[in-house]
Amino acid sequence: MRQLYSFYFDAFWIAIKSILEHKLRAFLTLIGIIIGVAAVVVVGASISGLNSYVTEKISKVLGTNHFMMARMAFSGQMDEEEFERRNRLNKKLTWDEYEYIKANCGNCSEVGAQMQSGTDLKEGGVEMPSVRIIGVTANMIEIEDKDIESGRFISDGDVERAAKTAVIGYDVKDKFFPYSDPIGQIIRIRGVPMEIVGLEERRGSMFGNSMDRQIYIPLSQFQMMFNRADGLQVHGKSSGAENFELAIEDARTVLRNKRQLIGSDEDTFGVVNTKDLGNQIDQFTAAIAGVVVPITLITLIVGGIVVMNIMLVSVTERTFEVGLRKALGATKKQILLQFLIESALLCIVGGIIGLLLAALVTTIITVTAGITMTITITYIILSVGVSSAIGVIAGLYPAWKAARLDPIVALTKS
Repeated sequence: MRQLYSFYFDAFWIAIKSILEHKLRAFLTLIGIIIGVAAVVVVGASISGLNSYVTEKISKVLGTNHFMMARMAFSGQMDEEEFERRNRLNKKLTWDEYEYIKANCGNCSEVGAQMQSGTDLKEGGVEMPSVRIIGVTANMIEIEDKDIESGRFISDGDVERAAKTAVIGYDVKDKFFPYSDPIGQIIRIRGVPMEIVGLEERRGSMFGNSMDRQIYIPLSQFQMMFNRADGLQVHGKSSGAENFELAIEDARTVLRNKRQLIGSDEDTFGVVNTKDLGNQIDQFTAAIAGVVVPITLITLIVGGIVVMNIMLVSVTERTFEVGLRKALGATKKQILLQFLIESALLCIVGGIIGLLLAALVTTIITVTAGITMTITITYIILSVGVSSAIGVIAGLYPAWKAARLDPIVALTKS
């Protein structure tokens, strides 16, 4: 046991001495491994960061434990033929149906409704095209976890009396009231003067599209100002993740009963929930990883080929050393293991440097671009594991070649 330990220690030490004697060559050899490991880890961090970014933005828009029911609302893929069929089958949701769901959905902590449309705003000579006007019930603030920076959100009283009140997003505030408090001021929507009662917190943008370019008004007032043929969107929320699916199924059953759908009758409405969107995001990022990661792993394979070449050169240079060791009693297995250890050590060192480089790159991107990139343990294990395996595989042939050297011939080549 002690002899075995001594052999591995000696082999490890010989490998380190060999690498240190040719520092520049070792570094140039490792560039492929370093870049390959860094590429795999950075790509993994980017995919993880993209997933977190989209999930965070969706939660800001939709809130958590939130689902929506509407005439056409589907979270999955749908071809054109299926879309046309659903378009003929489905019926718009009415105010009466919204109130029925609200009264009978026992697993729903909140049930609200909204409608939206777009319009151009013009006030005091300032124009702002394509502003989203969203008619809401008062509890949409709880359903979508909205945050109000100043003032208040639309109230139940506003909805009951179709009040001319509005809550604006930050883009609207920056456009029309850049240097003043907008609360209490008037903004005209389609010529109707609306009193601003609240300012929503800035939500930023998602994929270049601003999430602050909107105005919330009472749903009852919206229905008087806009004609939306698709009917209401009914929004529901559960008290927690544990009964989220129950709340969706409860609301679906209630609406089916209201519409007298029985047995195998298809739903005549669409349902979408934040969990389905999260699953789609996971599938999307997994598809990206399935394409991009194998491509970046090719860099590691190229690096392995370089390592093999250098190890072949090392065997040629150290022919006399190998011959001398075999003449002194070293076995083929010991010679084989010595060169395998050196090759694996090279790639492990390259993997560690690649990880450090990846950490530096992801930190710079996170600080400069404001996108959080997370280095996950999966990609660390994948990159270091593959680089170590490549080190062993790349060293097999050179090590085998060294182990087969005839000691007499090797000594005469000195």
